[in-house]
Amino acid sequence: MRVIAGSARGKRLKAPAGLHTRPITDMIKEALFNVWGQEIIEASVLDLFAGSGSVGIEALSRGAGRVVMVDNDKNAIQVIKENLANCGINVGFEIFFNDVFKAVDLLNRHQEKFDFIYIDPPFTNDKIFAQIMQLLGEIKVLASDGSLVIRTKKQKEMAESYGHLYKYRSRIYGESCLHYYTWTEEDSKI
Repeated sequence: MRVIAGSARGKRLKAPAGLHTRPITDMIKEALFNVWGQEIIEASVLDLFAGSGSVGIEALSRGAGRVVMVDNDKNAIQVIKENLANCGINVGFEIFFNDVFKAVDLLNRHQEKFDFIYIDPPFTNDKIFAQIMQLLGEIKVLASDGSLVIRTKKQKEMAESYGHLYKYRSRIYGESCLHYYTWTEEDSKI
C-alpha cells in the first residue's frame, strides 16, 4: 500500500495489524481519486473508519485543504500517526479516536461541512452500513455539491437513497464496490 500521487507520491503506508481492517487497494484508491479529480485541491475530506489513514493521506498528498480521519481502534490511530510522519505531513489534518457515530454527531454540532466523505466500515458488521448512511442522510455534514463514497463487498446491496443522499454511481473493483452519493435538498424518507 502506497501513496499514489502528489507530494508524498510513492511513500509506503503501514496497515494496522489484525483482521479488523481491510486496507483499500491502490487500484481502488486510484479509481476513487480519478472520480474526485482536481476538485480534491483545497477540499475538506472526512475519512470514516480510517484504518491506516490511506484515503485521508492520499487526499492531503493531492492538495486537500483539510482532512478529518476517524477510527475507534487505538492501533489504527497509532498507524495513522506513523504514516503521516513517514509521509512528512504535519498540517491540514485532525485525527479523532472515537466512535464514528459520535464523531459525526460532534462534527454536525460544530456545523462542519465536507466536500468529500469516504466511508469504509467493517464488512463483518452488516447493519452498520445502513446505520451510518441513514445518519449522514439526515444531518448535513456533506456539502451541497459534495460527494460521499462508501466501500462495500461487491455483493452488498445499497439503497438508491438514504434521507437526502442519492446514489449516482456504483463501481465494482475485484471483491469491493464503491457506491457514490450526493446530497439533495429533497428527502427520500428512507
